[in-house]
Amino acid sequence: MKVLVTGGAGFIGSNLCERLVKENYEVICLDNFITGKRENIKDLLNKENFCLIEGDIRDYETCLKATSGVDIVLHDAALGSVPRSIENPLLTHQCNVDGFVNVLNASRENNVERFIYASSSSVYGDSDVLPRVEDKIGNPLSPYAVTKLTNELYANNFARVYGIKVIGFRYFNVFGKNQDPDSPYAAVIPRFIKALLNGQSPIIYGDGETTRDFCYVDNVVEANLLAMKTANEKAFRSVFNIGTGQQTSLNVLFTIIKNNLIDIYLRSGKSERAKAIESMQVKYGPFRKGDIRHSFAEITKANSFLRYDPTVNIKEGLKHTLKYCMDSETL
Repeated sequence: MKVLVTGGAGFIGSNLCERLVKENYEVICLDNFITGKRENIKDLLNKENFCLIEGDIRDYETCLKATSGVDIVLHDAALGSVPRSIENPLLTHQCNVDGFVNVLNASRENNVERFIYASSSSVYGDSDVLPRVEDKIGNPLSPYAVTKLTNELYANNFARVYGIKVIGFRYFNVFGKNQDPDSPYAAVIPRFIKALLNGQSPIIYGDGETTRDFCYVDNVVEANLLAMKTANEKAFRSVFNIGTGQQTSLNVLFTIIKNNLIDIYLRSGKSERAKAIESMQVKYGPFRKGDIRHSFAEITKANSFLRYDPTVNIKEGLKHTLKYCMDSETL
């Protein structure tokens, strides 16, 4: 079976590629390397069942080439970040809407069997319903959220009009291996880890009581594999929350990361480093435009339709992530 992973050199995409190659799928990775990194896929480049296409989803001919002969598309290419979309809504639209429709229509033209795509928990916007339930969304709070909601509308429409089998995933706050800490739009977990390892105080925007559903990347990879294999017709033309169903504040997140680092340094005999980490505190900045105050996922639907059951909680996921960061010396 041939699988195309768009954005395959990015954070989630590279984890998907690695798992698929390991399971002997024929994997095509499409990436323009604007946010993806060659480092993320360097161990795959010499694999017989892995092929890299360097190209941009905003170019339709590239999309046609990449989807030719493909059985399943995992569409994870996007320009992420709420703050970036507020700074540059036009580029966000071009990548996330024009690019999405290009890949979706190319998949239709090339008779791709099923199309599995990344949406986002940002589509819940100003809804005050907690936990987040798929059929209760609010008004989008950022251009990024608008693009992801637009993706869902297009996917549902193509399923109705053309019969393509689509499954959408509203990812909550995914973290883990290959997540970029250096981008000015870096997610909170790699930002916290990098700051602490560099002896700097992390910045929390707001009072730190903002909550998120932090989901380790292996859970996301498993959800994609379940969607690839499902024979449940009810799963198609649907969108699913992919999180853990747990709510963690940014203040608690900082404490967990800090305590894990202290423990790692103490066990490795680096007591001075442990003391330095123990003395560090966060700095608080103003709330950011477009940020949702509270968010965590109701995952009953994904469990019922796809048998999705996250096996790695935030504490275990952070242990894996910190080990990866320190072993690979990426931070």
